[in-house]
Amino acid sequence: MPDVLIPFLLVGPILLLLALGIVTILIREQRRRLVQEQEKQQILAQQNEQLEQQVAARTAEIVAQRNNLEQALAELKTTQTQLVQREKMASLGELTAGIAHEMQNPLNFVTNFADLSVELVAELEEELAREQLSEQGQDTIELLLRELIQNQSRIHQHGHRADRIVKSMLEHSRASSTQRQATDINTLLEESLRLAYHGWRAKNKDSNATLLTELDSDLAPVLVLPQDLSRVFLNLLTNAFYAVAEKSRQAPPGYSPQICVQTRRVGNTVRVRVRDNGNGIPAAVREKIYQPFFTTKPTGEGTGLGLSLSYDIITKGHGGTLSVESEEGEYTEFTISLPLGPAQA
Repeated sequence: MPDVLIPFLLVGPILLLLALGIVTILIREQRRRLVQEQEKQQILAQQNEQLEQQVAARTAEIVAQRNNLEQALAELKTTQTQLVQREKMASLGELTAGIAHEMQNPLNFVTNFADLSVELVAELEEELAREQLSEQGQDTIELLLRELIQNQSRIHQHGHRADRIVKSMLEHSRASSTQRQATDINTLLEESLRLAYHGWRAKNKDSNATLLTELDSDLAPVLVLPQDLSRVFLNLLTNAFYAVAEKSRQAPPGYSPQICVQTRRVGNTVRVRVRDNGNGIPAAVREKIYQPFFTTKPTGEGTGLGLSLSYDIITKGHGGTLSVESEEGEYTEFTISLPLGPAQA
């Protein structure tokens, strides 16, 4: 091969090598750009994720603030309602105290003169024993004296019963104290039951109800706010008597109104149950009964505040629970659960 052709033969490989080098450089540049683009996409994705997290966190914060404002508004409305009701209760308490005080003096005279009359009858019997009377006259006078003694005994008995009612009214009308007191729950419940029963009988003179008490005799005094707890008992019992009265107007003649109260210690709690065999609470409204101003009673017969206040007294005032079980047309049972303090548990 002539030497003159050798350079021409080397041009092909050299050009091939140059082409391969250029291609390699282009591929590397393309890879570098691709890597840079991927890095940019990754950074952008991270920034988007951070932005979404920040937006979600801010949204959650705004929602939480809105919920807090709504809760604060609801609590404010509840507090306002409670203040209005407490003002009404205070006025009612003053009126009740005034009436009770006015009744106390005549009752004292009734019971005192009844006791004095019993003594006078005894003296009269002694004097008549000295007199000469016919057998028929003696029997008649003895019969009359026995009837007189029985009547005076009844006056004395019912006078003391009225005295207990007046004292319960006075106790109920006193302003609430924020200081907890060791209280006999059984006694407080019995007093509330008597007061609610007599209040119901005053409005329903021709009605009657069976009162059942299942009280735990071993129950020790519990640290509570007695005036507030008495209001809860009275409210639940008043509602119970109202329920059986309403059912009595609709039920067949064989229906027998019944109110049952029960106390029991369960673990570190004291449970109080109030049960009636009235019309029950419809399932559709059961979740609303603790709402302020909600009532199933006709206009003028209920304010809708009793159960709301009772719920707050038990849950907020005593750290307990107030629950209800009911079957429409059969019964309603409220259960109060009061926690015992460390010293009592």
